[in-house]
Amino acid sequence: MPDFAIGESDFLLDGRPFQIISGALHYFRIHPDSWADRIEKARLMGLNTIETYVPWNLHSPRPGVFDTSGLLDLGRFLREVADAGLYAIVRPGPYICAELDNGGLPAWLFRDSSVGVRRYEPGFMSAVTQYLQDVLEIVRPLQIDQGGPVLLVQVENEYGAFGDDQTYLKAVAEVIRGAGTTVPLVTVDQPTDAMLAAGGLDGVLRTASFGSRVPSRLEALRKHQPTGPLMCMEFWDGWFDYWGGRHHTTSAAEAAAELDALLAAGASVNIYMFHGGTNFGLTSGANDKGVYRATVTSYDYDAPLDEAGNPTEKYHAFREVISRYAPVPDELPAIRPPAREFGVALADPIGLLQGCGGAWSEHAALPTLDDLEARLAIFRTELRGAGPALLTFGEVRDRVQVFLDGAPVGVLERERHERAIMLPHTRGRLELVVEDQGRVNYGPRIGEPKGLIGPVRLGADELTGWSACVIDLDNLPRLWDSAGPTPSALGIGPTAWRATFETGGESDLFLRTDAWGKGLAWVNGFCLGRYWRRGPQETLYVPAPLLAQGTNTLVVLELDVMDTPTATFTGSASLGFTDL
Repeated sequence: MPDFAIGESDFLLDGRPFQIISGALHYFRIHPDSWADRIEKARLMGLNTIETYVPWNLHSPRPGVFDTSGLLDLGRFLREVADAGLYAIVRPGPYICAELDNGGLPAWLFRDSSVGVRRYEPGFMSAVTQYLQDVLEIVRPLQIDQGGPVLLVQVENEYGAFGDDQTYLKAVAEVIRGAGTTVPLVTVDQPTDAMLAAGGLDGVLRTASFGSRVPSRLEALRKHQPTGPLMCMEFWDGWFDYWGGRHHTTSAAEAAAELDALLAAGASVNIYMFHGGTNFGLTSGANDKGVYRATVTSYDYDAPLDEAGNPTEKYHAFREVISRYAPVPDELPAIRPPAREFGVALADPIGLLQGCGGAWSEHAALPTLDDLEARLAIFRTELRGAGPALLTFGEVRDRVQVFLDGAPVGVLERERHERAIMLPHTRGRLELVVEDQGRVNYGPRIGEPKGLIGPVRLGADELTGWSACVIDLDNLPRLWDSAGPTPSALGIGPTAWRATFETGGESDLFLRTDAWGKGLAWVNGFCLGRYWRRGPQETLYVPAPLLAQGTNTLVVLELDVMDTPTATFTGSASLGFTDL
């Protein structure tokens, strides 16, 4: 079997120096039937390795579950990497950041407030141990010394930016080794003295994450890693977007020059991202560094392959640089023709304030979304006052729409630090539509609960006696099976719409959302993700493998107001983003 090791100054593959030229592909952000296409395009750019994170929260949506179906079939993904003749790097965390909901940590883990976050605490370590054993049971037979593609496994992720609990880091490394990992282990941190010291482990190769100033970054890394190969485990070639911000792009020429400097120095590299893909469903996270910013659905990242897997200017610039240091295949990826543009009318609206599609539960005090294990819910109580009064919340996480007797009063948003709204009167039915827009994935607010935090007060008095209904987003595409249309609800509160459309099923599509308000969309029961008029994202990517030859179904949950109830599909990504 092949042998992979860390030498005095290089990685050694069967005893010979080996420069890793890797690119990040997150299997859970790409339709499984597109994995082979993206991997092949990596090979054609000159990459010899594919890196992926492993998302604990997606594999384990509930305690005791480890799902490997569909987008989560890590074993299939790694085998497809091997079939293409490439190697692999696996980064299982347990924390991965990745702009993913809660940084990849499952929300259920923190419903017990005694459980630690990324530290040596018995409850956290027990769950981490089980998770890593589940992951490494898949990875173990796919290591290079077992005939598989996996060269490296990472311990935690940029831990030096979060804490300095060496006991915790050592315990994670021991669990990884104890689960049968025989390939070298690595850590990654931003190249500062403090982070490299706090996030590194003696006996484990330190790597760094950066996207510029290569000589000084490598110098900082070498101070903390005196021997062994130098590696940039995350060579940032772009950036992610948040709702209400601008679409981030970086210069292809400048990024290629930095990549050239890395490879010329003899360092190994993992390009983050080679292909970003999509935050399907409700998987996108958020950042909160004083202001809450929710990450958009697209994870395009301005990468060498765009969201739909098409080569960009950066792809060709990187390919040319790599050709100076490693063999690059002669062929180029084929260019796929765009699909036709067409529109369909949305119909059969169901207003969720009239019938949320689920059972109502009763509560003395207002529960959080975590209490209900929900991402979106409606809360209702009866007011028995008279004149206007101020409605206040301890904290809004992350958005609440306020209705009084079915009429909209207003919206409060976390990112604006809004916590109070004036009610025009205080007699009647108060309804609150509360939305989790994505859990913080970086910093001290990881693991915090969602919903309306603290008491809800009307004037000086706390409101009690609540009814709550969880909006079952998994079941929403089947809402029409159990409820009739409610045309009177048009434009008032959350409304579900549906349509059918015909395709040949052979081409990717983009669903335009720029004429809609805020919500979610499904095609053939698969949740494409969130949309929001706020931008910069203006389309949702629809992978061709989701589409059937013939009739397909679109379902839209609109939380605000649509300009017109029409859906437009295009085959071009040119409408994907707007610069604000």
